[in-house]
Amino acid sequence: MSFIPDTTTLIQFAIATVILAITPGPDMTLFVSRTLSHGRATGFASMAGALCGTLIHTTLVVVGISALIVASPMSFLALKIFGAGYLVFLAWQAITKGSAFSPEKQSGPEISLFRAWAAGLGVNLLNPKIILFFMTFLPQFVSAHDPNAPGKLFFLGAMFVVLSIPVTAPMVFAAEKFSTAMKASPRVTRAVDYLFAGVFSAFALKILTAQAK
Repeated sequence: MSFIPDTTTLIQFAIATVILAITPGPDMTLFVSRTLSHGRATGFASMAGALCGTLIHTTLVVVGISALIVASPMSFLALKIFGAGYLVFLAWQAITKGSAFSPEKQSGPEISLFRAWAAGLGVNLLNPKIILFFMTFLPQFVSAHDPNAPGKLFFLGAMFVVLSIPVTAPMVFAAEKFSTAMKASPRVTRAVDYLFAGVFSAFALKILTAQAK
């Protein structure tokens, strides 16, 4: 199977993937916060959306669209503004509609799994840092002169998703257990709402300062 890189490359890529998967980012913040507010299923839906975004980024790298976006100052600026704006919107939601897991709000409307999935997808796709990362990360494991490079890039992108699941899924389970304890403490619950809002805002600032190199 010509689309599978050699063993050494696979091992190196696996190690790098695990390290990157445990590195906090706006997508991780999102699915953990969704788990805290609406339960395990919603958290996993958000995580699935982010992982689907990873596959889309892989495809964009293969066809060269990501390079085109970064090469165009206006396109890159627009992406930064939309991405940062989306994270600010999530921060606003955390403050104004947070504490959905507090006892007095359990009867409120639930977020559909599709909306949770779409939120995860949006956070991933609108993050220019992820585009820059995949543009510089994936090509390191495939030679530009390899005729099977596109297939290998797709394989590594899928491998990134598969290896990320066992690393990130435990965070959803842990967040669900944590939410049970938080239901008994409204003040702590509200503090976590502001914490997530602050984290989303911080990532929005990082996105706005991303530079195409």
